[in-house]
Amino acid sequence: MEDLHAAIQSHNPFDKPAIVKDPDVWGEGFPDVPTLNAHASDAVFQAIERVRTSQSSQDKVTSFVITAQQGVGKSHIISRIRHRLEREGGGVFVYASVDKYGDLNLIKSQFQKTLAESLKHLGSQGVMQWQEVATAMVNSVTKKQFTPTDMIANKFPVELAIRNNLVERLTGAVLKNKPHADPYIVRAILWTLSETRAPFAIKWLSGEELEQSHAVELGLPNPRITNQDGENKALDTVRQILNLVTAYQTTIICFDEIDVLNNCNEVGLTTPQLVADLVKRLFDTVHQSPSSTGVVFLTVMMPDTWANTVKLLGGGIPDRVSAKGSPIDLKHLGGDSFVELVSLWLQEFYHSRNLTPPQPLYPFEETQLRELAEQKPTVREALRWCAENFKVPAPRLPENPAERFELALTRELEADLKEHLENNSRIAEALKFGFHTLTGQTVEGVTIEAVTDVLGKTGIKDKYINFKVNGKENGKIVKIGVAVLEGKSNSLVYGLERLTKYEKYDLTRGCLVRSAGKTISRNSMSYFWLHQLTSKMGGEFVGLKKEELLPLFAVYSAFQKREVYKLSEEQFFECVSQKRLTLENPLLREILSDPSGHIPDGLVEDDTKYVEDYSEKSGDYRKDDWYDLGDLFN
Repeated sequence: MEDLHAAIQSHNPFDKPAIVKDPDVWGEGFPDVPTLNAHASDAVFQAIERVRTSQSSQDKVTSFVITAQQGVGKSHIISRIRHRLEREGGGVFVYASVDKYGDLNLIKSQFQKTLAESLKHLGSQGVMQWQEVATAMVNSVTKKQFTPTDMIANKFPVELAIRNNLVERLTGAVLKNKPHADPYIVRAILWTLSETRAPFAIKWLSGEELEQSHAVELGLPNPRITNQDGENKALDTVRQILNLVTAYQTTIICFDEIDVLNNCNEVGLTTPQLVADLVKRLFDTVHQSPSSTGVVFLTVMMPDTWANTVKLLGGGIPDRVSAKGSPIDLKHLGGDSFVELVSLWLQEFYHSRNLTPPQPLYPFEETQLRELAEQKPTVREALRWCAENFKVPAPRLPENPAERFELALTRELEADLKEHLENNSRIAEALKFGFHTLTGQTVEGVTIEAVTDVLGKTGIKDKYINFKVNGKENGKIVKIGVAVLEGKSNSLVYGLERLTKYEKYDLTRGCLVRSAGKTISRNSMSYFWLHQLTSKMGGEFVGLKKEELLPLFAVYSAFQKREVYKLSEEQFFECVSQKRLTLENPLLREILSDPSGHIPDGLVEDDTKYVEDYSEKSGDYRKDDWYDLGDLFN
């Protein structure tokens, strides 16, 4: 229970905005209770199935409106639909968060960009939704059943290398089946199967202008157009894209965040009016054949927006925006839903920390949650209440700070810290903190003045040299760069090379920290740079030992949790100093000690023929030969 309480006091899983934003729709999102407002999401999925399977062109387009007050969960429903489609398949997903649109005079062209950007997101087959459509397009004309992954990784690039006119030939084949399709849109969608050309094809599909060289390479028109020209053309382009996409994949288009009444276009139309008009135009112009897979429009709004704005519009707009009749109204949290929601959030919290609470809702009680649910809170209000009440009585701690420190250290030493033993960053943090506790003290003849990050010329922290110990030794300035490199191959090569660049990184000595059991091939660049470091540059290799590292992990971890144990930073450092926990740590002392000037025995492995001359004098040596092509971009 003490560990459980310490976890609760150190982190509150509910202490974040309970608002679904774009990243939550496309990314991991919030834990979802499928039974909460299941009537709304079920209706949408039933409609998706109907438009996909119907043999009548009249039934291929439908629309819904979902209404609810702020915080009840409108965007949660959209997130649920998106994640279920990603998990189970069944269609491509388009998400238009209209409050992000800047100029309402350009709403059509902004929606075109939304459409293109949405289909860039991964679909149910682990590739961009554009690429799922393009693969289906290719399969339909080749009569094959390639997966999108196989198409992108193997089939398309191989065929393209053999046949320069591949895209042209595929475009022609698609147009035989789809004679009314725009050939340039077909061509652009096919180009999304090329990893190098896909960004430019999608940029063109979004209505943006390309560099002329890219337009020529892709065979796409590239006229210079004004914003108004783009707006005038956007609706037709969107219609063409949707007609083509829905020939292969059911499309679900969700409009969200439209309840903005204080923003108008140049003729005075508000955001809800413009979105409703856009849905109506799309509803009327997306022509679907009996063989197409259909499109479903979903618009979410507050009840007042529907009743006082959209419903009052003429021209048949309300009937197109909500073709399924009256809006679907979301319900407030009930007792069962609230209990399930809190249980889900807490399950994730405790599981990630390997903790088992006495009951799934701890520290809450089920009766407590059900009583709150009777007040009909919104999801947002319920989660805010959880954030405010997620706490337990502080654990009983000893009065003496030294005894509290002992308790913290004992708990951390008992914890399983093995997962950190291969983590360069975690090891470096523990070492860096250990040296921080020694600031002002003299260890192995070095008086430590500061511990700092190592910066390159651009002022950015170096990713290989973890930190630098600054001090004085026998009156001379000492700057020891420390790099923890437990990994293999390139990271070891890059890190060792950097450790020899004393002038560039403002060092007087470089120190590699690495497990001695991890041998290095003598015929490798890693050995070359290590030899340079130790034999020619006065640097050092320090072997990591588990028994020396774990106490540093424990001290650092206890410091991070010091507030749980009511310890100030000053009290914590004083206890560390009194017990000489870092002062007498062999690993820290070895890093500061005078370098031996040689590579330890047993570290180098003669697994290949020894190449004797690695020096700069070797005419056959070219450093570029040691790097894979992809390494150039690391």
